[in-house]
Amino acid sequence: MKRDPLPAARKSPAKVELKVVRIGNSRGVRLPKAVLERYEIKDALVLEAREEGLLLRGKKDKRLTWEETYRETAREKEDWSDLDATMADGIEPGEKW
Repeated sequence: MKRDPLPAARKSPAKVELKVVRIGNSRGVRLPKAVLERYEIKDALVLEAREEGLLLRGKKDKRLTWEETYRETAREKEDWSDLDATMADGIEPGEKW
C-alpha cells in the first residue's frame, strides 16, 4: 500500500520535502502523483511569490489573492461604514459566539 504524501484530514498543513533535481540545464522538483491528482494539476502551475514563501497552485484554481480581492472590493465602491455596528448587533459584551 502506497503512503499518501499529503493526508486529507489534518489540522495543520502537511509538509512534504521535495528534492531539487537537475532537468537539462535547469533545476526543478518532482511532485508526487497523489498531489497532482488531488489538486487536479495537469500541464501547468502558477507560482506566486509571497512574503512568507512561494505558493504553487494549479492553473485551474481561480481564487483571488488577498491583493486581488482588495482591488475587486475597492472597484465595487461598497459602503462598509456600518460594519462594526452590524458585527456587534445582538452580541452582549463578554458573550462568546
